[in-house]
Amino acid sequence: MTMDPATPSTSTPAPVAAPASGSEEFEKLKRLVAEAEGDYQKAIGGNKAAGTRVRKAMQDIKAQAQAIRVRVLETRSTTP
Repeated sequence: MTMDPATPSTSTPAPVAAPASGSEEFEKLKRLVAEAEGDYQKAIGGNKAAGTRVRKAMQDIKAQAQAIRVRVLETRSTTP
């Protein structure tokens, strides 16, 4: 019996690259916060362009924090 190439295979998909370790994810979060600090100080001083950069950085920080939160929840649900 031959398989029709147009028919999707039911085999397991190719493995996806392993996600960063929890420690690497947390280090990235700390790096993002540290990188935003200078622009934050400038924004507090009234620099509007720095304020825009800080808001962008905060979105990146939020996304990274959410990724860590999801990983922690996954770890919790798979730990006996």
